[in-house]
Amino acid sequence: MRRIFVSGSLAYDRIMNFPGYFKDNIMPDKIHVLNVSFPIERIEERFGGTAGNIAFNLSLFGQEATVLGTIGKDFDKYRNWLETHKIDLSKIKKVNNELTPTAHIITDDADNQIAGFYMGAMATPSKQKINGDENDIAIIAPGNLDDMIHYKDAYLDQKIPYLFDPGQMLTYLDKDQLNSLILSAKAFFSNGYELELTKKKTGLKLEEIQNACEIVVTTNSEEGSIIRTKDEEIKIPAVKPKKVTDPTGAGDAYRAGFIHGLTNGKDLKTCGQLGSLTATYAVEEYGTQEHFFEIDEFKNRYKESFKQDI
Repeated sequence: MRRIFVSGSLAYDRIMNFPGYFKDNIMPDKIHVLNVSFPIERIEERFGGTAGNIAFNLSLFGQEATVLGTIGKDFDKYRNWLETHKIDLSKIKKVNNELTPTAHIITDDADNQIAGFYMGAMATPSKQKINGDENDIAIIAPGNLDDMIHYKDAYLDQKIPYLFDPGQMLTYLDKDQLNSLILSAKAFFSNGYELELTKKKTGLKLEEIQNACEIVVTTNSEEGSIIRTKDEEIKIPAVKPKKVTDPTGAGDAYRAGFIHGLTNGKDLKTCGQLGSLTATYAVEEYGTQEHFFEIDEFKNRYKESFKQDI
């Protein structure tokens, strides 16, 4: 079976809802002296982190992923949850004197988000040894900075194709690090804002990224996503959710659906549609690992959404 390596963060998410719009409470001409408090109407703690979210979503398809990351002394309840979903945790590293990373996320009524992230144990790299080959696949998701470079080098050494998603680590990665991670990747994932920031930080044009990577995927929330290669541009519509509850984790769910398609030999359009539908399941629940689907139900909804069988 083709192995899937997922490096990134494992974290507790504290998700909060602000019943209003950030834009109504932030004055652009006073941004340099910003001092504002948002009243919160709901707060929940959920399991999260980029690696945990991607691996969880892959498990819904019956695919086992190996997670690479660092956790703290308070990880036991999260460990039990992931093991229940048959996720391989043999490659995680525990830091006994630290807490597991925690994300504090405030979402407004327009699904805009402001987040604060406490790294905790993630400040320590895991740097696990990888044994694999070109038949496997990996994704380098936002996580410990040293790990992102370490696993890139390990995958290149063993000819394991990897997907790269800089995400929240864009503000930490410097130009040379970003260039090295992008230019060696099989695929580059970002949202529209992150793509523009990547171009600004690296000096790379979109065409140069497309020429380096086989696949460039740009997600744009309810506007859907665009998959670009050297030869084509594929527009993937967003799947209309039954309800919009919480957008947190939708990007990770999209990536998992896309990876599921790749590992099963699907064409890029199908991979994108798998990602789009998986993301919608995440949006419909409060938290990043609260959704669930049976495969037959997923197939039926896929057919309804895209007018074709999967």
